[in-house]
Amino acid sequence: MTSASPVSDPPCGKQPALPRAFLPLMALACGIAVANIYYVQPLLDQLAQGFHTSVAGISSVPACTQLGYACGLIGLGPLGDRYARHRVILTTGAALVLMLVLAGAATSVPVLAVASLGVGLTASVTQQIVPLVAHLAPAERRGRAVGLVMSGLLLGILGGRVLAGLLGQWLGWRMVFGLAAALNLASLLMLWRVLPRLPVGDTSGGGYLRLVGSTLAQFGKHAELRAAGLVGGLFFGSFSIFWVGLTPLLAGPPYHLGPAAAGLFGVLGLSGAVVAPLSGRRSDRPGGPRKVLYVALAAVLASWAAFAGAASAMAWLILGVVVLDMGVQGAHIANQTRIFALDAAARSRINSVYMTLYFLGGAAGTAVAGQAWRLGRWPAVVGAGICFAALALLLHAAWKPRRAAAPAGPH
Repeated sequence: MTSASPVSDPPCGKQPALPRAFLPLMALACGIAVANIYYVQPLLDQLAQGFHTSVAGISSVPACTQLGYACGLIGLGPLGDRYARHRVILTTGAALVLMLVLAGAATSVPVLAVASLGVGLTASVTQQIVPLVAHLAPAERRGRAVGLVMSGLLLGILGGRVLAGLLGQWLGWRMVFGLAAALNLASLLMLWRVLPRLPVGDTSGGGYLRLVGSTLAQFGKHAELRAAGLVGGLFFGSFSIFWVGLTPLLAGPPYHLGPAAAGLFGVLGLSGAVVAPLSGRRSDRPGGPRKVLYVALAAVLASWAAFAGAASAMAWLILGVVVLDMGVQGAHIANQTRIFALDAAARSRINSVYMTLYFLGGAAGTAVAGQAWRLGRWPAVVGAGICFAALALLLHAAWKPRRAAAPAGPH
C-alpha cells in the first residue's frame, strides 16, 4: 500500500452529495452482516440434539461467535484507517461468506465452534461500514446518517433471532447457515457495485501492530471516548440482562412459553429502529448528544420499572421491551455521534474502542443476569438491570464535557 495524507473531513459545502439509495443500502448491508452473530442463539437445542450433546455442551458455539466479534473490533476494525475502506469491507465480507459455508457444513462441535469464531470475527465488517458512512456524510447531517444505518443494524440483530428460529424449526439448522451465506454473498456483490473507491487512509508509519497499538491508545487520548465507552457498556449491559432473563421468565409460570416465543419477542425491538433516525437528528444539534443521552438513559431506567410487574402481567413486559429498545438505540446513536466528531483520521480506531467497551459491558451483563436468575429469579434480574441502568445515568450526569476542540478538517 502506498502512503497518503491523513484523512480529514472535507470543507463544508464541498462534500459531494451521497446517492439517494446509498444510506439505505449501507443499512441493509449492516443488518445482513450483524444478523450472523445471532442466528445460533435460538438453534442451541436443535444443535445439541444434532451433535448428541447437551445445551451446555454446545454453549461454546455462541460464546465463540461473541468472542470472534470482539476480536474483530480490535483486530480488524482499525484497518479502515490504514487501508482503503472499500477493500477492507469487500475482503472481510468475502471471508464472512466462507465462514458461514464452513459453519453450515460442520460435522462436529469443535469445527462449528471454530467456524463460529470466524463468523463473529468477519461479521465485524459492520464496524467498517458505520465509520465509512460517518466519513462520507456532511458534518451537519452525520448523526442522522449514522442513525439510519444503525436502524438497519438493529433490524438485523432482531431479525436474525426470529429468522433463525423459524427457519431452523422448518428446515433445520444447516439451511439457516446456507441461507445466511447466500444473503451475505448477495450483500457482498451489492457492496462491490456501490462502495466508493476511496484513497488509502493514514499510513504515516508503522505496520499492523503499531496500528492496533494506536487503536488502544485512543482510549487514553480522548476523554470523551472514555465517557461514551463506559456509559455505553453499562446501558448495553442492562439490555443484555433483560434478554438473558427473558427466556426463563417466559418458560415458567404464568406464561409457560417456549424459546420460539422469546425470539419473536424481539420483534417489539422494531421500536428502537424507529427512534434511531430521530435520535440522530437531535444529536446533530449543538449539545444534542448529551441531551439525547439524558432522555435515552432515563428511558432505559424507566423500562425496568415496567419489568418489575412483568412476572405476572404480559402488558408490563411488552411496555418495558418497547421503552428499553427505544432507550438503548437512542443512547447508542448519541454516543456514536459524539465519538465520530473527535478525530476524522481515526474514526475506525475510535469506533473499535467504543464498540469493544460496548460489547464488554454486554458480556458483563450476560454473566450477571445468569447469576441473578440463579440467586433470586426475576426480581433479582430486575434489580441487576436497574443497577446497570442507574449507574450509566449517574456517570453521564457526573461527566463534565470539555470545550469542543477544533475539528479535524476545515468546516
